Amino acid sequence: MKQALTLQINGRSHELLVEPRRTLLQVLREDLALTGTKEVCLLGSCGACTVLVDGKPALSCLVLAVSCRNRQVTTIEGLARDGELHPLQQAFIDKGAVQCGYCTPGMIMAGKALLDEHPAPTAAQARQAIAGNLCRCTGYAQIVDAIVSAGGASGPCCGGVPAQPALAAPYLMPETGE
Repeated sequence: MKQALTLQINGRSHELLVEPRRTLLQVLREDLALTGTKEVCLLGSCGACTVLVDGKPALSCLVLAVSCRNRQVTTIEGLARDGELHPLQQAFIDKGAVQCGYCTPGMIMAGKALLDEHPAPTAAQARQAIAGNLCRCTGYAQIVDAIVSAGGASGPCCGGVPAQPALAAPYLMPETGE
């Protein structure tokens, strides 16, 4: 039986009727046509479906949409402002960190969470931030370089989001914080 659900996605409110068993990934892609969040493994193993829930990385294939009630969800579509790419998106292009594209949205969202917490991250911090994301094309060097290089540009342009508390793991489940 479907439930009425209001989700805050990329700063906009969406009222939906959702079956409680549907994942955030399904709702984003199928109901809201936000296809930038990629559907790849559906097991929480690849990180391609990473979005931010209250500023923290979450695997949308493992998160029930109903658990995101009263939470702020940010997808890759929510990063660009007024037609301009977010500095991290631009850094991925500039550093050649975009290949086939399946991992790119998840990598960028994991990197965004890191930049919100550490505006000038080290390469080690960038590697830790993307530890749950798999890439089969670039070998990670360009991805880490893009995240680190975007660090100098991530002040007010990132929406002025306050720093989040330190993450205990690369991904947290919104329901439990684990």
